[in-house]
Amino acid sequence: MYFHIKPENLNCAQAILKAFSTEFNVSDEKIAEYKAHGGGRAPGGICGALFAAQQLLGEAEKEKLAAEFHHEFGTLDCLELKESGVPCVDFVAFADKQVEERLKKK
Repeated sequence: MYFHIKPENLNCAQAILKAFSTEFNVSDEKIAEYKAHGGGRAPGGICGALFAAQQLLGEAEKEKLAAEFHHEFGTLDCLELKESGVPCVDFVAFADKQVEERLKKK
C-alpha cells in the first residue's frame, strides 16, 4: 500500500494508480497529476481512491464499482466519508481490493 507512506506521501488517488502502475502502464507523471484528485477534489467530490480505480477500470466497471463502494460505506462523497470516522486507508484498501479482484478475472 502506498497511501501516505514516506518518502512519496501519496494521496488516496495517487496510491491506487501507483499500486497498479505496472498492470495499467501508469507513468510517474500521471501519478503526479493525480495529486489534484485527493482530499475531496476528485470530480463530483467523490473519494479519490474510488475515482482512480474507476479511471483504471474504465467505463464498463465504473457504475458497478461505485455501487459496491456505496454499499460498503454508505456514500461516495469524500467529505461524508471523512466525517464517518472510518480512516481513509480503509477506502484506499477497498478500492485496491476491487481493482485486484477484477484483474484476477481477466
